[in-house]
Amino acid sequence: ESVLRHYLKRAILKGVSFKIEKGEFIAIVGENGSGKSTLLKCILGLNKVTEGTIKIEKRVGYLPQINDIQNNFPATIEEIVLSGTIVDNPMKIFYTKQDRQKVEKVLKDLGLYDMRKTCFNELSGGQNQRVAIARAMANNPSIILADEPTGALDSKTGHLVMDIFHKLHKEQNKTIVLITHSKELAKETERIITISDGNVIDDRYSENGGGL
Repeated sequence: ESVLRHYLKRAILKGVSFKIEKGEFIAIVGENGSGKSTLLKCILGLNKVTEGTIKIEKRVGYLPQINDIQNNFPATIEEIVLSGTIVDNPMKIFYTKQDRQKVEKVLKDLGLYDMRKTCFNELSGGQNQRVAIARAMANNPSIILADEPTGALDSKTGHLVMDIFHKLHKEQNKTIVLITHSKELAKETERIITISDGNVIDDRYSENGGGL
């Protein structure tokens, strides 16, 4: 639906309208300042929508642009991923057996289980991002929203992170929405929505259909 977000009395998003079907792998592309990150925050409810509506029917996992886990945070991989289970209940004090079972599965799916007791500050950039993805997956979301997930990574590590998204999409039928300024990265998805100056100027399926 059409959404609008005002900043200093200027509309950032203007008549943005599209629908994402279950199981799609989408890139929202635009230059810095185009409005793509604002759109993501509106979808998440982090920014107030002043006009129009946004409807989300499933549970969402969010991967922010800048990892909000401090590099020197004194916690293990397992502890950080467990923290992702409190999304629906920020006041939760204890983790349940079901929480731990879900996290165990996510850690195995992302190849982190054998190093689950490793402290976060010992990880490389690529491992750091895998942990962030695992935390976003901890509450078993149907939709994953990722803001520039490879922006701080070198090309090789960035492709490894994209491989994880492809696996989640194909093997678990997750709906994945990537926010990116990289047209090359967008080509690895199934559908590309381009935003410029707060407007959707193009919405098309990728030439390779999101294939690896």
